[in-house]
Amino acid sequence: MSLYAFYEQYFPFWKALKEEDKNYLCENTAEEHFDKEQPVHDNMGCSGLFIVRSGRLRLYMLSEDGKEITLYRLVSGDICMLSASCVLNSITFDVYVDAEVPSDCYRISSAAFGDVSSRYLEVKNYALETAVGRFSDVMWIMQQVVFMSMDKRLAIFLLEETQANGTDTVTLTHEMIARHLGTAREVVTRMLKHIASDGLIEVTRKGIVIKDKKKLQNLAY
Repeated sequence: MSLYAFYEQYFPFWKALKEEDKNYLCENTAEEHFDKEQPVHDNMGCSGLFIVRSGRLRLYMLSEDGKEITLYRLVSGDICMLSASCVLNSITFDVYVDAEVPSDCYRISSAAFGDVSSRYLEVKNYALETAVGRFSDVMWIMQQVVFMSMDKRLAIFLLEETQANGTDTVTLTHEMIARHLGTAREVVTRMLKHIASDGLIEVTRKGIVIKDKKKLQNLAY
């Protein structure tokens, strides 16, 4: 599929654009590949809009002491607007983005998208709605960080991870889970042992296996 045809299917505002502006966006789009854990956006300037073609990106914030807190992930078909915050005059959000697995993306130039957005209300509304739509994910994470104990947050993470991957086993390392939750690896290891002692999960060399999903849900919610 050509880039033009992809955008025609992908963007709801595409039909509203003049032909020269459609070509303008296509001409200012680059195909990029990111290796696992490679930085995509480092909170320095405006990196552009990323559309995930394959793989998975992770958006996160850094706490004052340098701990990472995962806000949400982007999978195939998702678009990252917050890496182009200069396009959104009313929204500023300091985030970092890296590739959680090898990923292929389209990157649309911030300048080109901002130019088109300034001339089409349909594009501006799309950008705002896309960014605002992600704030429910961000607020859910902030609620967990501020109001929930670590065992609850860990239980929620395990349930969400297994649901997203369609499996009862979480294969992430304790270090990776700690990075998602903004805590230390030792804390995650200790909490996993505690939850395992109650028979809710089993920690093996291959990963963390959910043994009693109902009880884990009771702990989480």
